[in-house]
Amino acid sequence: MRKIIHIDMDCFFAAVEMRDNPALKHIPIAIGGSRQARGVISTCNYPARAYGVRSAMPTGQALKLCPHLTLLSGNMEKYSAASRQIRAIFARYTDSIEPLSLDEAYLDVTDCPLFHGSATRIAEDIRRSIFIETGLTASAGVAPNKFLAKIASDENKPDGLCVITPDEVSSFVKKLPLKRLPGVGAKTAERLSQLGLNYCADIATAPLPLLVKQFGSLADSLLKRSQGIDERPVCSREQRKSLGVERTLEHDLLQYTECVETLSQLLPQLQRRLDHYSNTAAGRLTPIQKVGIKLKFSDFRQTTVEKQGQPLQLDKLLPLLDEAWQRRQQQGVRLIGLQIGFKTAALQQLALPF
Repeated sequence: MRKIIHIDMDCFFAAVEMRDNPALKHIPIAIGGSRQARGVISTCNYPARAYGVRSAMPTGQALKLCPHLTLLSGNMEKYSAASRQIRAIFARYTDSIEPLSLDEAYLDVTDCPLFHGSATRIAEDIRRSIFIETGLTASAGVAPNKFLAKIASDENKPDGLCVITPDEVSSFVKKLPLKRLPGVGAKTAERLSQLGLNYCADIATAPLPLLVKQFGSLADSLLKRSQGIDERPVCSREQRKSLGVERTLEHDLLQYTECVETLSQLLPQLQRRLDHYSNTAAGRLTPIQKVGIKLKFSDFRQTTVEKQGQPLQLDKLLPLLDEAWQRRQQQGVRLIGLQIGFKTAALQQLALPF
């Protein structure tokens, strides 16, 4: 029986800024963009969220919802330093740590002897240590697997704890909306709802051929998650799946040649990031599988064109850019991104009992 904790820092970037400047604590703030230039919100504090501001929202839209929003450019060096502090705290409890980003991670504490092996008390102590040593709050979910632990960490945000014991798994997932399952986006949730499938309990009575026909490979995940099943192990070694750079433009680009020029500026940026990653142990073992170009248009549609075995050279990237450009439907281009995908080794799935 596994004991998994998912730790998720509360509005991490914004929380660091509020910690360092208490005057920001009770006013709406967001990290990302500016009033003079376009961009997207990286994160925001809870006063801003009360106005409907959310992560990944265009800055212009956020300012319409909250005109008095305080925008901060952010300080990645400061956030990374806080993240290292937090990960050092994790390491006191277990070596089995899977970071998902600077502000969240899975911890497998199955074999941790502290607090007589109580995952609940371990999670409480982790949260207490984080607050005492960094001045930041964290929310935690405790469950028998990664999927449920991540769902649980969002139940009592901010600064909360939710525990799903093995005996509670069945009753918990039955009431869980399908839209909260990994891989179920807005469009998939709408298709599920049209079939009368809104909660995990509904999947149990749905004909398997129907699920396979409607959702293909996602059907297997829907069936497992709706029963609370997730056999994925916590992976201590980080294996990056992709690497990319992108630029939100000050003005929409209306000419193809302007996109080529921007792409030529992004290419050396990506190459520097790749060189840095290649110098790490994981990077030396991870070959490039594909290269892709992303365009976001004036109407906020976006498209990505990818090709396997593609060299990271401008002349080889232009056919991908041209294909993406043809999809613009007379719209301008507001964002250009360049990304590479790595080959990742398939992880052995462990079938462990609850």
